[in-house]
Amino acid sequence: MKLAARLTADRRLGLILAAVIVALDQGVKALLLGPMELFQRQVIEVLPFFDLRYATNPGVSYGMFAAESLESRVALFAVTGLISLGVLVWMFIEKKRGDILSLALILGGAIGNLIDRFRLTHVIDYADFHLGDWRPFAVFNLADVAITLGVVLLLARTLFIRDKDESDAAKVSAKSATE
Repeated sequence: MKLAARLTADRRLGLILAAVIVALDQGVKALLLGPMELFQRQVIEVLPFFDLRYATNPGVSYGMFAAESLESRVALFAVTGLISLGVLVWMFIEKKRGDILSLALILGGAIGNLIDRFRLTHVIDYADFHLGDWRPFAVFNLADVAITLGVVLLLARTLFIRDKDESDAAKVSAKSATE
């Protein structure tokens, strides 16, 4: 099937959502590192439980698989790029709007973090929720939020929302007709 035929209104909406996530993620980072001088200041106290804190992440979640050498950075960039490409392909195969939009959140967040890896060799994180010295989350960014929200929505839809496909609807109709 041609790409134009696969580019339904829902998929176009998904691509727009992914692009908005990328733009917001990169825009917030530019604002924080530029005019707000987060790199120089390191910490900006916003609320008693929330700071803007400059942090870098050379790896993936919680700094796992930290890519310190050039080879490991290239490998991490390639793997995360392939995963992003896989999410894009999945988005073009998926038929359900909710799943397409969930995948778009994941895609937008992944691309936002990929841009950081390409430009800076690491991801910039800045959101720091805490209760005193206790931090229930690692410092994160908007791209991370989009990825997490997309995964949670996708899992919730898979586990709790059963969209009936046409064959299920046909079975119900056939059963009703015979009764």
